This record gives sequence, C-alpha cells and structure tokens, in this order.
Amino acid sequence: MRTYPCVLTIAGSDCSGGAGIQADIKAISALGAYAASAITAITVQNTLGVTGIHPVPPAYVKGQIEAVMDDIRPKAVKIGMINDAEIVRVIAESILKYHPEYVVFDPVMVSTSGCKLMEDEAIEAITTRLIPLASLITPNLSEAEILAGQKISTVEDMKQQAKEMLKLGCKGVLIKGGHLDGGLMCDVLQTATEEAPHLFTAPKVNSRNTHGTGCTLSSAIATFLALGEPMSVAVKKAKQYVYKGIESGKDVCIGGGHGPLNHFHSPVAMHIFDKNE
Repeated sequence: MRTYPCVLTIAGSDCSGGAGIQADIKAISALGAYAASAITAITVQNTLGVTGIHPVPPAYVKGQIEAVMDDIRPKAVKIGMINDAEIVRVIAESILKYHPEYVVFDPVMVSTSGCKLMEDEAIEAITTRLIPLASLITPNLSEAEILAGQKISTVEDMKQQAKEMLKLGCKGVLIKGGHLDGGLMCDVLQTATEEAPHLFTAPKVNSRNTHGTGCTLSSAIATFLALGEPMSVAVKKAKQYVYKGIESGKDVCIGGGHGPLNHFHSPVAMHIFDKNE
C-alpha cells in the first residue's frame, strides 16, 4: 500500500501564519510530504513582532509526539522554537525512544523583530540534551554566536565555527549567513563525515517579507531528507525553495511589518544558485 513520506514538526504556533508550525506545515506540504505537528508554545505575534509566549505543558508536548510516532512514524523530525528546559527534556527523551531517521533542529532563539524566544536555562538544555541527537542544526549568525560564544563576521569564521559546533555531538551544522555584509548570501554546511564544507551562495533579495524563512528552510531540509535526498542535496534544494519563495513573495503585502515568503510558488528555478564548492 502506498503512503506519504511523513515529517513531524515540533515547534511553536504563530497565529499570524508566517512562521513556526504554520510555516512548517505549508513548506512540508508544498514539497510533497505529509506534515504532522506537535506544538511547544502558543505565541501572540504578527508581522510586527512577538508580544507573548505561552508554553504548552511538557506532558502535552510529549503526548503529541508519542501520538504521532506510535501511529504515523515520521521519517524525519524538524524541531523549532522551544523556550522551556523541561520541554527540551521531553523532546530529547522522545527522540531517544523512537529514533527517527533524521532530526533537523533549528535553534530559534531570537525572532526576526528581535524578541528573545528562549530562556537561558533552555539554551543550556538544548546544548547538552538536544543538539547531540541532531542530524543537522541550522543556526543563523546570531544563534551561532550564542552557541559558539564568540563573534562571527566572515565566511571563514563560519567555516571554523561550524567545525567547532560538531563537537557538541551533532552530525551536521548549517550556519546561515544571510546577515553578512555584502550583496551575496553564503551558508556553510559542515558534516561530520566530510573534511571540506559545502558553501551555498546566492544574491540577496531586497525584501521585507522574510518572516519565517528559518522555519521554512529547516522544514524544507527535513522534507527533502524524508524524500530520500542526501544531506548536501537536501540543503541545496531547500535553499532553492526558500530563495524562490522570498523572490516571488517580495512584492506581496501581508501586514505592516515583516511579511511571509510565498510557500506555494511555482517550481524552483534551479539555475539561480551557484554550484557547491
């Protein structure tokens, strides 16, 4: 009997629909997989910012994960916003119990608008409990600096710190360089099985509509892994999907602040990215 490849997203809910669980479900579905979800927190937010965060009780986070794992058995898990150390614990225990093939962890610590989304205790917990279980972590520059404990200003810094972060126990690190100075974006992927990093470059798109790009990218990577792509190809295809989503959504007005990208754009133009170096 046929079935869909399934991806479970464990993340916070964004009532405005641009990030978090809502963005994850859109991306996973748009790319041809089946999206299941476990909500870690309910946020009060829109395109202008986050004004409230209400964590879901850890027992209910655990219950959601187990309900999906016992029945649907997703091949890949994407983990997003967690702001409570106890929730980190129950997620880590669930990963150890069910052993999904792929775990992509986006350590969401600060929102696009600058709001802190994770408590200090939770940051320590993800470093010791969750990151060692990840197939890939996908920090942006700000998050990478928190995890590395030092400033990251150049691509060479990104390469060095990506290798250092492998010492936390994960199998791969993707540092997103979208906030580097200059007209090109460069992301650095370092895996534990390869000596040389993969570099992914593309021209920056002039757009305010970047709400949920990190959530979308990590979900897309998890989806391509569930669809059978190797890590570097999954990252490349996910980046192409997000780039086209930003490009095709840059002139659309949703809200008065940072609007979302277009998750349901036409097929990705494969030629817009440089080849991996």
